Amino acid sequence: MRALLLSLIVLTTLFSCDSKQNKTITLKESTGRINHLTIVIDNDLWRGEVGDSLRQIIANPVLGLPQEEAQFSITQVPTKSFGKLFKSTRNLLFVGISEKEGYWVNNDMYASPQLGMNIIGKDKESLLSLINEHKNDIINVFKGADLKLYQAKVTKDHWDSKEVKTLSNFNVSMDIPKKYDLIDDTNDFLWFRYDIDKGSMNIIGYSLPFMYSDSIVNNIVAARDTIGKKYIPGPSENSYMITEAAYTPFIKKVDFNGLTAFETRGKWEVYNDFMAGPFLSYTILDEKNNRVLVFEGFTFAPSINKRDYMFELEAIIKTLKI
Repeated sequence: MRALLLSLIVLTTLFSCDSKQNKTITLKESTGRINHLTIVIDNDLWRGEVGDSLRQIIANPVLGLPQEEAQFSITQVPTKSFGKLFKSTRNLLFVGISEKEGYWVNNDMYASPQLGMNIIGKDKESLLSLINEHKNDIINVFKGADLKLYQAKVTKDHWDSKEVKTLSNFNVSMDIPKKYDLIDDTNDFLWFRYDIDKGSMNIIGYSLPFMYSDSIVNNIVAARDTIGKKYIPGPSENSYMITEAAYTPFIKKVDFNGLTAFETRGKWEVYNDFMAGPFLSYTILDEKNNRVLVFEGFTFAPSINKRDYMFELEAIIKTLKI
């Protein structure tokens, strides 16, 4: 089995090198859903401590969702079963024990676009060490690749930002798919909505006066509650969207196209009603233009998983250019 894994590693490495040199090679289109990962690992490792370590990383829940959902849906394939059926899979993680120890990433080995991550140890102890060392890469590298792919796919047919008054007024662009309907566009506030089965996916945007980091962090929830009361009514009289009081949002500082921003993941609810769901917002400090820009995605999808819906909203918002 170790010899088979080593042969597979050598073949994938040689194929990667050859494909870079020979641009005439035509690869078939890869397959696979977003947030899905195929792990090529032998059963004895998968059922033991190595598999437990991987499952702990992948099962770590996505922040801000009402019910726990893992970072990825996964398919485990033993090395000897990794044949033609699985070689077209877009996201591949090769894990095993062999003489060629290390961590590396190959692109477009058998199909395109495709990402193959390799974590190979010379024994079980070194393999566990490498998995722990690269646990963030397992999430971030595959998520980043899926994000770029999804942006290219879902935003092919998108709104012209110049036709959206609020985007034009803010002097920004965003590739919002045409399948999203424009619900409100006041010049200072926008709301797009895409109706799904028994719910909807939503994008809103607005601006605030400029504040420095410490002040804005303390005002993220208050600002969105003010906007919700003013612009996002609920289904019954005197009802409107607010941040769920019983759930503290997760806020972290991030870079957004070169600007300081705060990513906020949490839950919303409707005051005086029973609607609720997850939201993801980016609060962007645009000091040059003396303002703070806020773009948010939120989903209403009762009784079904919401991870992939929120991933789509994240991909769309991250097409924002100032």
